[in-house]
Amino acid sequence: MRDHVDTAEGLRLRRWQAADVPAVLTAFAEPSMAWQTAEPVTSPAAARRWLAAEAAQWDSGARFAFAVTDEADTVLGNVAVGAVDRRHRTGWVSYWTLAAARGRGVASRACRALAGWSFEEVGLFRLELGHRVNNPASCRVARAAGFAVEGLQRRKLEYDGVRYDVELHARLATDN
Repeated sequence: MRDHVDTAEGLRLRRWQAADVPAVLTAFAEPSMAWQTAEPVTSPAAARRWLAAEAAQWDSGARFAFAVTDEADTVLGNVAVGAVDRRHRTGWVSYWTLAAARGRGVASRACRALAGWSFEEVGLFRLELGHRVNNPASCRVARAAGFAVEGLQRRKLEYDGVRYDVELHARLATDN
């Protein structure tokens, strides 16, 4: 199974590396990222634990997370397919970008490349993702990456005592 993907647009998806600790710390320093992990990533040791957990999940086949980099190997973000169900050939896609990479199409191009990799390398058929409805930028990413809207999950997520509706998207291996 390939552990990297090069895109025609100059992006590279590659496995996370120990040298990526500073990028992980930068990403999780943003307030909107703080609630994305069970353990706060606020120190180099916590960033190393996050990287080790991602590597362990990759090795077990449960989740495949890629650092999204430019041609100079500067980390721009993360894309991952997790909750991999090999029986039903499904997975759950997630993504984030560093603030400096936003608004440039990085996340949508990376999600499109991840989808192709997931279909070809892992043999998945259906990929799903969801975003809070109060996050229109994430919706634009999903749509630009070819994920069709499938419905609304009412008050699915809770952050800091507030419940959020989630819009569900999916992409099939047979989609164009």
